[in-house]
Amino acid sequence: MATSQQWSSKLGFLYATAGSAIGLGAIWKFPYIAGTSGGGAFFVLFLAFTLLIGVPLLIGEYVLGRHSGRDAISTYNMLAPRSVWSVTGWLGVVTCFLILSFYSVVGGWSLIYLGSSLFGQLGGLDVGGYQAKFTGLIANPYLAVGAQALFLGLTAAVVQKGVQKGIERASKWMIPALFVLLVLLSIYSLTLDGAKEGLAFLFKPNWESLSSEVVLFALGQSFFALSIGVSVMVTFSSYASKKQDLPVSAATLGVMNIFVAMLAGIVIFPGVFTFGLEPSEGPTLIFAAVPAIFSQMPFGDIVVVLFFMLFFFAALSTAFSLLEIVVAAFMRGDGDKRAKGSWLIALFVLLMGIPSALSFGVIGDVHLFGMPFFDLVDFLASNILMPIGSLLICIFLLVKVKRQTLAAEFQMGSVLGKKAFTLWYTIMTGIVPVAIAVVLIDQFFGFNLFALLFS
Repeated sequence: MATSQQWSSKLGFLYATAGSAIGLGAIWKFPYIAGTSGGGAFFVLFLAFTLLIGVPLLIGEYVLGRHSGRDAISTYNMLAPRSVWSVTGWLGVVTCFLILSFYSVVGGWSLIYLGSSLFGQLGGLDVGGYQAKFTGLIANPYLAVGAQALFLGLTAAVVQKGVQKGIERASKWMIPALFVLLVLLSIYSLTLDGAKEGLAFLFKPNWESLSSEVVLFALGQSFFALSIGVSVMVTFSSYASKKQDLPVSAATLGVMNIFVAMLAGIVIFPGVFTFGLEPSEGPTLIFAAVPAIFSQMPFGDIVVVLFFMLFFFAALSTAFSLLEIVVAAFMRGDGDKRAKGSWLIALFVLLMGIPSALSFGVIGDVHLFGMPFFDLVDFLASNILMPIGSLLICIFLLVKVKRQTLAAEFQMGSVLGKKAFTLWYTIMTGIVPVAIAVVLIDQFFGFNLFALLFS
């Protein structure tokens, strides 16, 4: 059954997809992954993967979703009935579920810090004090799980209202506000003593640090930041009108995502080097760095409140899309199931996410495959399942959807013509699947081809 939901306008579609992509993937995850992956070399790879692989794949998901007008699972069943290709949709739904299970933990952290900043509890400490404060907060099992539950409850409350009254309405004002604040904060960070070192770390490649793991992380980050490989954009574009310019929308989103990631890096890394933090701090980097940075500036207590308010909104905007994909698969076009599905699935996500929430406290010493539970779920979803999902989507487009159908959907409502479609189709045929396959094979079999190329 085709969906009866639809975005109210072209701009509404862009805001909603931007809310999905430009959330914590750019603001929280990009700085810490760049920090643990050597900085400049990672950024160059992230930039290349986003433009050459991420945006073409994003167009592919847009085309699939709008053509089918259905949720992630139903899309593959409609275009390839009674075949194994439905596993692609199921893989996307499962991956969204897993991502939300650890992502909601970070959303809970954002709530904790927003509350702390509102009550003036994030001032007057040195860098070590901020690190100790954050470590103590997230180690409290009741606080960590409680904040996660509240975050998921807020997410479900919006998603149950549908795409126009819920997701689109919330995204329309959160995304512009996020851009404005990031620009202002990045300008301030450039005045810090460690600005030169921070910018060099982020933008000057050190190819000696390159490894197959760094390449995989860059590929995974480009997918995570654009919400591709999990059919999020298949579902979101199923709500798009036939007048929507899909290629231009995808390119715009790709550029916006790169820009926000750069701004987040510019906000964080000058402060990291100014206050003697380690770039490789990991998932907690932003919570230790931001209060330290802005406690030194005029009206810093107000700015910290604004930052964590928008940080929280950014977390919500991506959580909306992750929950929406699972809910849409649950509803299968039956809008009467939306409210029930939103709350029921949020409860299951909470149960799945509790071990991730406790990974920094009571089960911090428990490791699986050498990683805490939080890191393991993140690695599995972002660096394994998303690239595999992207590869399957790419192959599906090429072998199960006629080229004429792709061309018609690509050009419908678009200012771009046949030449642009031919270029996109060539990239999808000759570059994208090969690049993803090489990165995955290199990671699984440990060839480290990329390090050899740049050595």
